[in-house]
Amino acid sequence: MSLTYLDGNAIGGLLWEVFGVEMTVATGVCGGCGASRPVAELHVYVRAAGTVVRCPSCDTVLMTVVEAPDRRWVGLAGLARLEVPREER
Repeated sequence: MSLTYLDGNAIGGLLWEVFGVEMTVATGVCGGCGASRPVAELHVYVRAAGTVVRCPSCDTVLMTVVEAPDRRWVGLAGLARLEVPREER
């Protein structure tokens, strides 16, 4: 049985709350295989209190988010880089 995933747009609001900028257009570079994709194209698995974001190319866990009533833990250990475009002024 394979788990159903959402695309990275599913966590756009959550990432906005954490980073304060639009992150679905940011580019995530996988620390496992080196694939480079917009966050909007990453695979998102949402279960209970946790969210896991995986590389579509090699299935490496790129990000984890765990939420509790008083705090949120964000792990980015699987990312080699997270490239955030600057806003045009």
